[in-house]
Amino acid sequence: MTFAATILTLYPEMFPGPLGLSLAGRALERGDWSCEAVQIRDFAQDKHRTVDDTPAGGGAGMVLRCDVVARAVDHAASLRPEAPILAMTPRGKPIMQARIRELAAGPGVTLLCGRFEGFDERLFEARPGIEEISLADIVLSGGEPAALAILDACIRLLPGVMGAALSGEEESFEDGLLEYPHYTRPQEWEGRTIPEVLRSGDHARIAAWRKAMARETTRLRRPDLWERHGDAPGGSASGAQRTKKDTDQ
Repeated sequence: MTFAATILTLYPEMFPGPLGLSLAGRALERGDWSCEAVQIRDFAQDKHRTVDDTPAGGGAGMVLRCDVVARAVDHAASLRPEAPILAMTPRGKPIMQARIRELAAGPGVTLLCGRFEGFDERLFEARPGIEEISLADIVLSGGEPAALAILDACIRLLPGVMGAALSGEEESFEDGLLEYPHYTRPQEWEGRTIPEVLRSGDHARIAAWRKAMARETTRLRRPDLWERHGDAPGGSASGAQRTKKDTDQ
């Protein structure tokens, strides 16, 4: 089954962009996934192909019109009704690796790229199936870079895209932790050597070291992840907080 990506954007020339190179590009050539960029302006109904207007109540910038964007969304939904629709917006819920895996296991995704000051709120009220998504607590010039990042994260998980089957499993976020440190040749560089355990050939010791380093790295660098991890005080593997009663038992 081909993973079908539909991108609703004012800049269709940005796709596939970097996704036409390397692993994703080879997968695109093989037909493992498809990419269709749809111009939102095509759904404007005036002679100037207007997609935005001034904010109600005043203020800087412009706002994407709900009527124009809704027509684009409805068009994409009619073509691939089974594909979830994600809107790229800093107001959205930060996307996590678990959601990426869900998307990659499905038939594809429709990505709606915002521009200017964002979308008229009535779009989401009228189309409640749209999932508002963000990458992080940052503001981009438009949703296209976020859409490229999300697609890249999905495509690399498609069967056959990555060479090693475990490449997508033994890495950051897959078990709620950051990934352990990596090393390669030369064995010594600027007075720094590869940890002895990684040169021991003892696979059990190496696995234990990697697990311990993943925990320590997460605890030091991402305390928010560590709090949600089962080994963290007050945390659980599901992300729920343990109560005092739970810890007393």
